[in-house]
Amino acid sequence: MPDKFRNKYRISSARLQNWDYGRNAAYFVTICTKNREHYFGDIMDGEMQLSAIGEIAETEWLKTFDLRRDMNLTMGEYIIMPNHFHAIIIIGKNQYNTDDDDGGNGNGADGTVETQCIASLPTTPPPANQFGPQRKNLASIIRGFKIGVTTRARKTNPEFTWQSRYHDQIIRNNESFERICNYIISNPENWEEDRDKTDYQT
Repeated sequence: MPDKFRNKYRISSARLQNWDYGRNAAYFVTICTKNREHYFGDIMDGEMQLSAIGEIAETEWLKTFDLRRDMNLTMGEYIIMPNHFHAIIIIGKNQYNTDDDDGGNGNGADGTVETQCIASLPTTPPPANQFGPQRKNLASIIRGFKIGVTTRARKTNPEFTWQSRYHDQIIRNNESFERICNYIISNPENWEEDRDKTDYQT
């Protein structure tokens, strides 16, 4: 996994074809600004200093969890960087993904297990999504977040724009979860080696 998020921010296939993105699971997402423009602030002495637009992005991300209480979301580690945003978001069991019912034994019918971060992490191959695009899923969460940031950011800078796509990764086990958490936390101190990358490809 490390080479997937240290050397580039997305893989050739944007979505896992047979996965229902409304499913109870933990997801690692990365969203970049268009042309990698530094709208969100600067790194100073290894720490991120948010600009006005960076503060908007943070506020809108935190607001996401209040606006979507019916999805039983849990916020994991996140970091706003000068030109991109990394976050772990956990979609919990809710009325829209009732197929994930574990019968109350703490393990999902598909082999999911509970982690210290309250995530249900798939340990078996993901089931096919038989329902097509859904409203209560990861894409709708990211779409709402991007719209909220864009609407407010353009009052400060009319040029603000996100990349049209984003990268997601389904976190499959506790080891991956911890590794990604550490990667997110250490992003600012690794900025000098990341800042000139051109392979985000989002």
